[in-house]
Amino acid sequence: MGHEPRPVLQVGATARIVIAGQAPGTRVHASGRPFTDPSGERLRAWMGIGEDMFYDPGLIAVVPMGFCFPGLDAKGGDLPPRRECAPRWRRAVMSHLARADLLLAVGLYAQKWHLGALCQKTLSETVRGWRRCWDETQAPRVIPMPHPSWRNNAWLKKNPWFETDLLVHLRREVARLTT
Repeated sequence: MGHEPRPVLQVGATARIVIAGQAPGTRVHASGRPFTDPSGERLRAWMGIGEDMFYDPGLIAVVPMGFCFPGLDAKGGDLPPRRECAPRWRRAVMSHLARADLLLAVGLYAQKWHLGALCQKTLSETVRGWRRCWDETQAPRVIPMPHPSWRNNAWLKKNPWFETDLLVHLRREVARLTT
């Protein structure tokens, strides 16, 4: 493995928004704080909030599918979340987030877990069908999202509706739940 386990999550019983991502990356593993990397900057911009609000566990919970950095693959990319983490810990942690009204399912692993049958064959199809996910889920209502990595710039260029449609809705909901 090459590193000690270091669970990285943020939870508070009064959180109204839950961010379900994949697993901490190397920078987050080192900092011990969720989304302390360029992906976090982009995610906060997508949500229309700053660090002060994002890192308030009374407002926003960050509960990745894998709580610990899973390591790197042969090409230097992050490995998928460890398989045993979500089944062992996810329901217990989520049970403490009873006030959550919105869940951002960031990436395929989170979408499969939180959307089940609403998850389509590809991440793009699932994100494109975000309105159906929104309409057919209940507290917390789920919005599927691509990962905010800068590696997804090409995806964002191919899908301009993401910014003009989904992000407009997301920012409206975030503002409603954080004021």
